[in-house]
Amino acid sequence: MKGSNGVCEMARIDRIKEEIGWLKVPFGLLAVVDASLLGWLAQSYMKANPILVAASTIAVIVVSSGIFRLNHIAYRLFDDLEES
Repeated sequence: MKGSNGVCEMARIDRIKEEIGWLKVPFGLLAVVDASLLGWLAQSYMKANPILVAASTIAVIVVSSGIFRLNHIAYRLFDDLEES
């Protein structure tokens, strides 16, 4: 029954699952980078160069935004998976 709705639907479900699985990698990497930057800022903000602190703060904002964006994408894929 190649080409039937059931086969296409299973392929779509498998693709969504693969995409969610792939999103775990950048999400994990961004979470580690964010935690490291926040830890460094918490320990070094008083003694570090102000330009470096400002750059790190901007990096934390950008990385955190990326985490939230990936989270939003993953939840949208979860909703698509529930609809299937």
